[in-house]
Amino acid sequence: MSRARLPVPPLRRTASIFKGNFKVKVTLAAGEGACMNLGIIGLAASGKTTLFNVLTGADLETGTLSASGRLDLHTAAVDIPDARLNALVPLFNPKKTTYTKIVYADIGGLSISAGREGLPGPLVTELDKLDGLLVVVRAFEDPNVPHPSEVVDVSADINALAAEFVLHDMVTVERRLARLVEERGKGGRDRGLIDREIELFTRVSEVLNEQVPLRYAGLRAEERQMLAGYGLLSLIPQLIVVNLGENQSVSTPDLDGVKDPVLALQGRLEMEIAQLKPEEQDSFLEEYGLEQSGRLRIIQASYQLLGLITFFTGNDDELRAWTLPQGGTCLQAADTIHSDLARGFIRAEVINWEELVALEGLPQARAAGKLRVEGKQGPVHDGDLVYIRFNV
Repeated sequence: MSRARLPVPPLRRTASIFKGNFKVKVTLAAGEGACMNLGIIGLAASGKTTLFNVLTGADLETGTLSASGRLDLHTAAVDIPDARLNALVPLFNPKKTTYTKIVYADIGGLSISAGREGLPGPLVTELDKLDGLLVVVRAFEDPNVPHPSEVVDVSADINALAAEFVLHDMVTVERRLARLVEERGKGGRDRGLIDREIELFTRVSEVLNEQVPLRYAGLRAEERQMLAGYGLLSLIPQLIVVNLGENQSVSTPDLDGVKDPVLALQGRLEMEIAQLKPEEQDSFLEEYGLEQSGRLRIIQASYQLLGLITFFTGNDDELRAWTLPQGGTCLQAADTIHSDLARGFIRAEVINWEELVALEGLPQARAAGKLRVEGKQGPVHDGDLVYIRFNV
């Protein structure tokens, strides 16, 4: 079976950023309109770059360590494959079909000794930009690539990485509390607002002192907003990706005490699949007894992690996929498409993609009265096709 690389979005530029003695090497890729930005992190030799290649079809060198004192960051924006969108194409014959995108960032430079020395500022800056993290932990043995701790222990690695982020957040919160107390003594800003911040950061400090990541602190949306911009890393949603060897079972391991969602895949094998021609991938998956590629499994798990759904719009010019939070409304969908649609919103006409395909087109759906009419607060479900009626 011949192997061919999948197309990867063209890189824009490479930049080097210097902060003190720490160098950040960033490879940037076009990612306008991305529905999520996900970082791939993990300890050295865990398979971060392997996973990046799985998700992007790239062919970056794996098994190498970053130079001391440097953060290597590779990013790529990729279209999200969507069989539902493909099924709608014959109904519209559009001039253009637009898929949603994910930006993946392969982030090096993380070690389990960072907590004692403090995480490098550039690393924290990059992590704070992300919507979610894919935390790669190693489950395979390889005498040629030793584990940093010399022992392969999935649970220990997950706990070590979690502790690094909690410790970083504890230091950040303590510093912020000290500044707030000092600010309250000097006056200036509204005292009530300062007191609310002190109450929140005190409560957050107590959670961290219990070694609980902030994403499990039960914070309200407005409280999360108040904490935004402080680089609190344990707030970021995480998907644990267990990197298996080719002879290990793909079943998800039972990890006691781990609250984050866990997904297991054979990284090396999945990388080979991702670099095949699309028409060859299905036969490769069948040969190895895999129902679905690791790439698709991670995409689906990422949507669940961030609480997102997909809806569609379509006409003969463009058929397009969009992203909306679960529980989103028609007004939010209109605003996602364009602010003018939300400003002049009159009503929405909605139909699920499966029903539209079964009816063989929009005219037939209208004739059968299958388009449901929704107001501003009408629900949008995953896979809905939405038409906004508006006047501005």
